[in-house]
Amino acid sequence: MLLHAVYFILSIFLLWFGSDWIVDAASAVARRFNVSELVIGLTIVAMGTSAPEFLVTATAAFRGMSDISLSNVVGSNIFNLGFILGIMALIKPLPTSKTLVFRDGLLLLCVTALILGLTAAGELGRIAGTALLLILVSYVAYLLVYGSRNLVFAEAQEQARVAGWKDYPKLLAGFAAIALGGDLMVDSARFFALSFGVSPWVVGVTVVAAGTSLPELVTCLAASIKGRNEMLLGNLVGSDLFNFAGVLGLTCLLRPLHVAPGAVESLVMLVSMIGLVLVLMRTGWRVGRAEGALLILLTALRWARDFMS
Repeated sequence: MLLHAVYFILSIFLLWFGSDWIVDAASAVARRFNVSELVIGLTIVAMGTSAPEFLVTATAAFRGMSDISLSNVVGSNIFNLGFILGIMALIKPLPTSKTLVFRDGLLLLCVTALILGLTAAGELGRIAGTALLLILVSYVAYLLVYGSRNLVFAEAQEQARVAGWKDYPKLLAGFAAIALGGDLMVDSARFFALSFGVSPWVVGVTVVAAGTSLPELVTCLAASIKGRNEMLLGNLVGSDLFNFAGVLGLTCLLRPLHVAPGAVESLVMLVSMIGLVLVLMRTGWRVGRAEGALLILLTALRWARDFMS
């Protein structure tokens, strides 16, 4: 058991550093070829921070562990809008905007509700995956053509560094790190689920989800320290949308996912949480400390209920 605990911790570090290397190196490479910062943020940086979710989700899917595969994405989104958003709001109230609420936030709510509806069939297949990817592509295309604000997923705009020769092996090392980290995390999660009699769904929606959400947490903390709180909500809403439409969509396209019994309840909670976050964002056009504490409390209660069920 100790060995698997070490593997799980090691997987977190591999996913964390691997995604960071991908974001840093790929952004520099993109600048070398004169790719705009907006495109970098929407594609390369977003893919880099969501790479852990994709590797864990895809690895679990191809191993026939649909419970962990789907629960990782659902749990990551709950973690982002619960713990991470709550912690950031406790540090400093976060300003919001009409665009963020009525365009990005409502789209995330609709996509999550769509996935909830699709689970009624008991499986998320290739048609569902194709539909989710089309939504993501359309959203990115809309932002590139008509976007009125620069949606940033990480610190892509912080650095103007252009790629050197070291960035290319760094990029490859990043992908290798998240591939190994994703494999170790899935193995460890399955072991702990069997050892403690906890369902794979519960492990995926809590522990694994928290581990794969570390890049988002680190990115938000860095932005908060640098006083760039206005982009935090955009980061989290955008990352959740990319997880569902991109990560889940591509995984379903590659390998249809069986829907676990606990999926519907967790998705209902996520839809409710997104609705609550939108209301909090609209109230006074900011998310304050009291509201952040509320989000943390609700997520902690949800975790406790999952482990006791």
